[in-house]
Amino acid sequence: MAVVLLVLIGLYWTGGYMRVSPHARLLLPGVVLVAVLAIQLTLPAGNTLKEATGGSAANWFLLIGVAAVVLVYRQGLMLLKARHDNSEAPAPAKKGAFSDAELDRYARHIILREVGGPGQKKLKAAKVLVVGAGGLGAPALQYLAAMGVGTIGIIDDDVVSVSNLQRQVIHSDSDVGRPKVQSAADAIAAQNPFVTVKPYNRRLEADIANDLVADYDLVLDGSDNFETRYLVNAACVAGKVPLISAAITQWEGQISLFDPATDGPCYACVFPKAPARELVPTCAEAGVIGALPGVLGAMMAAEATKHITGAGQTLKNRLTIYDALYAETRTIKVSRRADCEICGSGG
Repeated sequence: MAVVLLVLIGLYWTGGYMRVSPHARLLLPGVVLVAVLAIQLTLPAGNTLKEATGGSAANWFLLIGVAAVVLVYRQGLMLLKARHDNSEAPAPAKKGAFSDAELDRYARHIILREVGGPGQKKLKAAKVLVVGAGGLGAPALQYLAAMGVGTIGIIDDDVVSVSNLQRQVIHSDSDVGRPKVQSAADAIAAQNPFVTVKPYNRRLEADIANDLVADYDLVLDGSDNFETRYLVNAACVAGKVPLISAAITQWEGQISLFDPATDGPCYACVFPKAPARELVPTCAEAGVIGALPGVLGAMMAAEATKHITGAGQTLKNRLTIYDALYAETRTIKVSRRADCEICGSGG
């Protein structure tokens, strides 16, 4: 009997060594065991083969019974352990619902009367595209991620340079030379794992602008040139997607929300033509105070929050101009132009 047991164990062990599946590993020992039982039940007492394989079927049935009890006990322990582990693991959030970790993370929003649970759900369901991961895009992206916007797209074809680090706070020194979209995506993932990030490491061009913008509910434009600003505006008008646009230079910045689909002006209504090149130097040419894009970028995120949740009054039909050097803020009214070449009859 001992020899047969060693054979059975050897067959099972060999199956494991050969990486055979558990069910297949039991098959051959099972066949041998059935054959042994057949010998014990059919051959007469005193038969040499019967004696060599145990001498009695009762011994084998007793052994099988003990093994069955051990297996049932082991299976019961595994079931109890699984139930215990499941009871300690956080329950997965249902679609559109919040996990306990998210409720804790967004608690300050949820207790805010103007946002609350319904507003936070809108933020989670929102899809926001940010054009540019530079001075304005960096803080806007950080706050969009922190406040729980569910899907954030980032499009930029630039790489992080040392000169960016004076103001583009989403990037770090170790990111120098990396694509800005990837650096920003990694920072967002580290900041809030409940946010989905879609990085597009390329320049926004006319052949993709309309299709890309149509995939989102809201666009934040933090680009640094008029060509891109007009392109983003045209795509937003075509897709009826609201646009929050901001711009900065030296100590000053401006911001507005453009939404002609709800009878607001578009960017081209307020700025029909780009100013002469020499009148609007770039940040590299004229300089910019480091905290200025932080102020305007945070304002972009705040406007996005209001637009998505329906809280307060947005900057639609208004343009805010911020002067950091003299700590002055002015807000002027802007209107839609009927003859606008983009959203009006002039198009």
